[in-house]
Amino acid sequence: MKTATSITAREAGSDTGRLEAFSDGVIAIAITLLVLDLHVPAMSGHVGAGEMWRALRAQWPSYDAFVISFAVIGIMWANHHNLFRIISRTDHYLILLNLALLFCIAVIPFPTSLLSEFLGRSGEATATQVYTGWFAITAFTFNRLWWYASSRAHLLDPAIDGPAIAGVSRRYMLGLVGYVAAFLLSFVNAVASLVLIVLLGLMFVLPSSSGGVTTMRRQDEEE
Repeated sequence: MKTATSITAREAGSDTGRLEAFSDGVIAIAITLLVLDLHVPAMSGHVGAGEMWRALRAQWPSYDAFVISFAVIGIMWANHHNLFRIISRTDHYLILLNLALLFCIAVIPFPTSLLSEFLGRSGEATATQVYTGWFAITAFTFNRLWWYASSRAHLLDPAIDGPAIAGVSRRYMLGLVGYVAAFLLSFVNAVASLVLIVLLGLMFVLPSSSGGVTTMRRQDEEE
């Protein structure tokens, strides 16, 4: 008969495969739902080429919102993937924190739709505040997941060195500060806050030079 202690020990030592697979599925659905805001222009009768191009150009808010959100979710997925090259064990609270992050990502299509509807017209400020504010909440949740894991050595790959962990923490904190800044900036200038979101995305496109996933294998050092 398995005791609670043995079950807890087994769970604490479990790998992250199922968590990552579930996360990939949720993120894939969220990023796919973004395309639902792209619509064929409502036109009837004979439609000239010039009229068609004008109708397509008129939908620029939807294109902008789609591209920004697609890029941000894609970058979050890439960083989530890299994060779980460092995190090699799970426990109950880590799973709950990951679910909270997935909740945030799954909601992103809604503020994206809101932004695409009101960007460039009355209501733009509020839509941008909701949009950037949700990204700030998502960034905080991402950081909370990492803070929890990084403070518990038994959840991390034992080959990860201290400087690499500190480098990841600094990078993610910088992202959080940036998203909060974009949210605050949205109360002053909606377009500028969106530009900042784009710049933050560019910052996270490539792995950091400190190698957020850099490992120094202890066995190699011993050899």
